[in-house]
Amino acid sequence: MNRFLLAAAILLMTGPALAQQYRWVENGRVRYGDVPPPGVNATRLKGPTPPSSSPPAAATKGPMTAAEKEADFLKRQQETAKEREKQDLAAQDAAGKRENCERAQEYVRTIESGQRISRTDAKGERYFLDDAQRAQELNGARQAVKQWCG
Repeated sequence: MNRFLLAAAILLMTGPALAQQYRWVENGRVRYGDVPPPGVNATRLKGPTPPSSSPPAAATKGPMTAAEKEADFLKRQQETAKEREKQDLAAQDAAGKRENCERAQEYVRTIESGQRISRTDAKGERYFLDDAQRAQELNGARQAVKQWCG
């Protein structure tokens, strides 16, 4: 019984809200109301927009068949797998970049430490870098740091 009274009260209160509203000027004052007085130039205001009569696109199709549900599920599953694969690839790229950055920084520290650095030539013989070669190696190492860490 209480629910019926509540519903009736709500319906009675919403009726005036749905009434057409007008705006007019009377004695230099702007007035609003649902019924303008006779003999005034009243402007009809927009009321609430009525609900659209066309049903949503999903409702016009009807319920999905089991095959459509299955296809939709498989499509979402494939999209999720692609997204996960993309995230994994991005994580691998970030890890590789981080590792290359650490190696480049370590090489710069090694060159700057003043230790003798040796290389092996095409004949398999070991030689040590002179000052000019060392400066060239340091420039290359700093470029690598900029590339991988910057």
